[in-house]
Amino acid sequence: MSSPTVSAPVAASAPHSGVPAVTLVELAKEFPNNGAGRRVAKAMQITAGEPIVAVDGINLEIQDGEFFSMLGPSGSGKTTTLRMIAGFELPTRGQILLHGHDVSRKAPFERDVNTVFQDYALFPHMTVGENVAYGLVIRKVPRAERETRVADALRMVRLEGYEGRKPGQLSGGQRQRVALARALVNRPRVLLLDEPLGALDLKLREEMQLELKAIQQQVGITFIYVTHDQEEALTMSDRLAVFNRGRIEQVGTPADLYERPATAFVAGFVGTSNLLRGAVAEALVGQAGAYTVRPEKIRLGEPDAIVAEDEMGADGVIRTVVYLGPDTRYIVALAAGSDLVVTQQNLNTSSMEVLAARGRPVRLIWKRQHVLRVQE
Repeated sequence: MSSPTVSAPVAASAPHSGVPAVTLVELAKEFPNNGAGRRVAKAMQITAGEPIVAVDGINLEIQDGEFFSMLGPSGSGKTTTLRMIAGFELPTRGQILLHGHDVSRKAPFERDVNTVFQDYALFPHMTVGENVAYGLVIRKVPRAERETRVADALRMVRLEGYEGRKPGQLSGGQRQRVALARALVNRPRVLLLDEPLGALDLKLREEMQLELKAIQQQVGITFIYVTHDQEEALTMSDRLAVFNRGRIEQVGTPADLYERPATAFVAGFVGTSNLLRGAVAEALVGQAGAYTVRPEKIRLGEPDAIVAEDEMGADGVIRTVVYLGPDTRYIVALAAGSDLVVTQQNLNTSSMEVLAARGRPVRLIWKRQHVLRVQE
């Protein structure tokens, strides 16, 4: 797919001054444990009467011009954090700074941000052009300038010529791009995206990931993207924060979080990982603690394969084989107890050959440097 092209800037970001686009200082949000909140409290195993702590004192800096993702499971606090940045929720305590200015108590329209939602929130009775121009009309931007900016925005998202159509005449991906154009036409310095691809099918979602990243690079403004999909976050982000139970577990580049996870939660949530603990850790690593090793870092060897000085090895039997096309996932039952997941590319093997491996004894071998100690 070709990247979208731009003939004129739609969203002009301020020159990067070194001041973070967004700074969160001890930001927290609590909800009362009553009414509809009781079901949430029960799911989170919170005692009746105790407040629901959605965000628990987080600190974060997002740099100007970054594509930054907030990644985590449902209920981890990522969406509540985004809503506080947007102004839709007020913090219980803490501060929100946008380009150095405290906006913690300001209304959404007083903040230089725009939000794109999962349901797009388009007006069904308006045309595409009217939807995109809506914010400019509210701001009383002159008609001639409105028309130019709307045309530029639609050209950026590759919807030129669609001005007269209604949302109901568009596909899901086209409606998503209209919502994006409507946000960008206002030239915000920060664009907030709340799982905007969640309603799309897999193929279209993958295509839109590349489009969003290309658009962000061209306009140069800060994108803050909320998702529970780790592949989305790894694909698009310059950096990301992994949320869990209202707190941030780790912040870093996709490579940082994947190759050097700080906690067992990050290792398990960002990709697939093997967690070694207890007696298994002592048997394989030689000391107590919690350790992680990625499935693709392990290779399958014959039972008598030699383990080099800079490697570790473990004997086991292939219990399950899952053929995935480009690669195969093996579940190996270790002689030391527990199972390890191993992923290998199908370079010179057929599906019949890999499936026939079930029940075969093997020696698993991996580099010592690929076993990382993590916090539990």
